[in-house]
Amino acid sequence: MSTQNSAPLWQPTPQRAAEARITRFQAWAAEHHGAPADGGYPALHRWSVEELETFWKAVTEWFDVRFSTPYTRVLGDRSMPGATWFPGATLNYAEHALRAAAERPGEPALLHVDESQDPRPVTWAELARQVGSLAAELRALGVRPGDRISGYLPNVPQAVVALLATAAVGGVWTSCAPDFGARSVLDRFQQVEPVVLFAVDGYRYGGKDHDRRETVAELRRELPTVRAVVHIPLLGTDAPGGALEWSELTSADTAPVFEQVPFDHPLWVLYSSGTTGLPKAIVQSQGGILVEHLKQLGLHCDLGPRDRFFWYTSTGWMMWNFLVSGLLTGTTVVLYDGSPGFPDTGAQWRIAERTGATFFGTSAAYVMACRKAGVHPSRDHDLSRVGCVATTGSPLPPDGFRWLHDEVREDLWIASVSGGTDVCSCFAGAVPTLPVHIGELQAAGLGTDLQSWDPSGNPLIDEVGELVVTNPMPSMPVRFWNDPDGSRYHDSYFSTYPGVWRHGDWITITSRGSVVIHGRSDSTLNRQGVRMGSADIYEAVERLPEIKESLVIGVELPDGGYWMPLFVHLTPGADLDEALVDKVRRTIREQLSPRHVPDEIIEVPGIPHTLTGKRIEVPVKRLLQGAPIEKAVNPGSIDDIGLLAFYEELARKRA
Repeated sequence: MSTQNSAPLWQPTPQRAAEARITRFQAWAAEHHGAPADGGYPALHRWSVEELETFWKAVTEWFDVRFSTPYTRVLGDRSMPGATWFPGATLNYAEHALRAAAERPGEPALLHVDESQDPRPVTWAELARQVGSLAAELRALGVRPGDRISGYLPNVPQAVVALLATAAVGGVWTSCAPDFGARSVLDRFQQVEPVVLFAVDGYRYGGKDHDRRETVAELRRELPTVRAVVHIPLLGTDAPGGALEWSELTSADTAPVFEQVPFDHPLWVLYSSGTTGLPKAIVQSQGGILVEHLKQLGLHCDLGPRDRFFWYTSTGWMMWNFLVSGLLTGTTVVLYDGSPGFPDTGAQWRIAERTGATFFGTSAAYVMACRKAGVHPSRDHDLSRVGCVATTGSPLPPDGFRWLHDEVREDLWIASVSGGTDVCSCFAGAVPTLPVHIGELQAAGLGTDLQSWDPSGNPLIDEVGELVVTNPMPSMPVRFWNDPDGSRYHDSYFSTYPGVWRHGDWITITSRGSVVIHGRSDSTLNRQGVRMGSADIYEAVERLPEIKESLVIGVELPDGGYWMPLFVHLTPGADLDEALVDKVRRTIREQLSPRHVPDEIIEVPGIPHTLTGKRIEVPVKRLLQGAPIEKAVNPGSIDDIGLLAFYEELARKRA
């Protein structure tokens, strides 16, 4: 699938490329560390993976990372799993996140927006003061380095303060969004045994108040290690008995004191979607996240003190942690707490306008929903400050690229990015100096030796293969929680290709260095030995106005056969009659190939997702193969468990 001759949808002007931070970094690294001065991004990337230690040393110097004790070398052990970064060094993530408070105390560090869409600022000085006050109170409560602190919180300033205060004292942060039910939260928090719980009384979503006091009471009962509960009255209720008031813990005028911790000291625990079994409890380090996010946000996203960074996310998704790290670059971070589509589908564009966002991140699904709903962002809003729209969560279909280009601005930088909770960063995506080609991610990230491999471990170009990373990244997990021998960590990424990270996505690396994501390899469609990505089918089918969403599954049958149904959730008023079935089949055949055409097209009441919005292909496949629902899926990880009854009943009928 050579793409060598297709014209780019966008390319930066010479001035924009020259002013990009990554351009200045390359010139500086050439002068000080032997990086190539010429050859642009491809040459810089090649140097960054071939001279890995020099590259990461350069990153720490360029961003003036403050080591309170020096490191003995950059990479103590480069084997995977088990790579050790900057041994001997001590530092603090929160100290770096609050550095702008000294230079720009009165400017906004945070802009908080709820469904009223009226932005409210929190200055750098106020953020530092609240973090200082709360960190002192955590120490007074007996919190010590390594203790876990949990948050049952929406995307509000209090969540950022709690995370930074936790990091300041050397604690380990972990959070869930308040739309998670008690079982989902306990599946996560019980693994790490927190000593403090920050919790709201409820949240507002879709124009309604959602009371969560009963859930919080259940969490208190089921988390015996919690010594203190901090009540955040978002809905204005009184603190329950024995709980501490947020306002009292954050009222002192106290400068933050930052515990200096080893580079690999745990910063937070994130959780995999965990559609079967308990979610993986992924531990990432203070230093690893600090340097990876400085690289990703400061160089790839080109963020700095004049920027405003808005990404629609919740505290239950790694993108929230990534968003908070915008503070590391001195950027104003926009926190939106509410429905992505309230009061209408264009809500996120309105927020981008009202906050003056310069970098706006959202999901590919939101972009496609706007396209389908006939939203006209630039006609209805002043988006002149938005320089980049980035998408993640799933591959952005070509129609999404075209829609953003046509409906937002022709000179818009469109960055489809792909990474994972596992590294809390991107493997491939935004590069401000490279062209954007429709349907493609611009390039692999600096320091990331991203490759596409065949089953024998041979690299592929312009062919579909497994996404692998052949050298360590600083933000790779230091471990999983409650995985004492490291076996679960090893089996998750390193069992297919020993010593090499296999992520579980199908990708193509093109001959020009761009990247195409085809979907999860663990739910691969495989007909007559030909592997196909589900994302390609979704892209074709969901262009049709009658199809709200779809799910395609490939099921190996006991007799050696293969059954590939396409499940469709229709838009209101649509009918899956013979004409629509023919239209879907014809669309897939013409846009993809006859091999992509499903065996059956089946209407369903809805498509199930993980709590972070990803379609659940593998659990549905297990149900269709006859697994009982309790074996096929962790009920607490699904947005609407009731939807699975349809697939379970279908499997019964087919059996």
